[in-house]
Amino acid sequence: MKETFFASSDSEKDEIEIKALPIDLIWRKRVIRSKIVRESWMIEHGLRNVMEVIKRRKWESLFKRRELIHVDAVKEFYAKLTMSHNRKKDVARSKVRGVEIMFDHLKLASILGVPKNNGICEYIKEVWEESKYTKPLEITRKFANDDAIMEARRVKSVEMKPFQKFIHFLVMKNVVACFGKRDTTSYMDLIYMDHLIARRLVNLPRVMMRHMSYVISVKDHELPYGEWLTMIFKAFGVPLVDKKGEEPKRTDYFEETFLTMCKLTRENGVWWLGSGENRRSDDEIEAPTENVHEEEVKDQNDFDWEAVIDEAAVQGESGTGEKFYDVEDEVQESPEVNEEVPSVAEQASAPQKKTTPS
Repeated sequence: MKETFFASSDSEKDEIEIKALPIDLIWRKRVIRSKIVRESWMIEHGLRNVMEVIKRRKWESLFKRRELIHVDAVKEFYAKLTMSHNRKKDVARSKVRGVEIMFDHLKLASILGVPKNNGICEYIKEVWEESKYTKPLEITRKFANDDAIMEARRVKSVEMKPFQKFIHFLVMKNVVACFGKRDTTSYMDLIYMDHLIARRLVNLPRVMMRHMSYVISVKDHELPYGEWLTMIFKAFGVPLVDKKGEEPKRTDYFEETFLTMCKLTRENGVWWLGSGENRRSDDEIEAPTENVHEEEVKDQNDFDWEAVIDEAAVQGESGTGEKFYDVEDEVQESPEVNEEVPSVAEQASAPQKKTTPS
């Protein structure tokens, strides 16, 4: 990977372009399966608070959705992917089975059925810097549950309480998806965990697109959003009927089999994390409800971003630690990708297209 992953960009015209590694390196990577949520199971098993975090973001239709994974199509998408980023927008261009695919973050929001908002979309690797809502030492203490910690650092699973670990799973499996059962947070994990619990806005489509740029630029990260890419393929009419996709597995559900693998168990109605002397439960099971951070997801047209974060957006260089912190002054559709895309409900009822949308 280059010394600078996301260079700073002060102008809408100054674009950062990211191209995929050679096709053979992309093809060796595994496809990451997002975790599927079943609301009835979550509520029945005492995880209503986790479900509320998802619903507050209006992500529930996406997180509940079951799609086949077309592994070869996913790998082709990433192998041919070119990403461009500037202060106003992110744009993806690829080609799958002869069909051209191009979308920006607003179109991606329409395809996935998630809100178009100006929420946080930081993409940080090992840069521990303080901003209005991210104070490294404070969030380290919060998720390690230890006010005596004197230096910002990664937090281990054994230091978290179950509710915090559930939110960590949502982040590392569906937001900035990675492979495996990671037992230690990154700083980026902590930022998104903190925002989700504190009810601050998160711009999921922009986060996803920056994560896509990262994974096609490094050798040691697998390919995320397997099921959700199927929704993109359908929206653009990529032919999938002649290729058999993979059904979700039992461990693809945010349920007991997966949670037990991750050392989360439920006894007498209480969730526990870990075992032995390190075992922890939640002192208070419900998510914080402080009004000071109460920010419901709003429509892009009536959202006052200046009330949420400083006008001065921080955009820094990366390398030994990558950083791309970008805040939109306004939501504006990119003119080259401004055609309407059907909603999730419309996609489900409409016949599958065979050609690229005009």
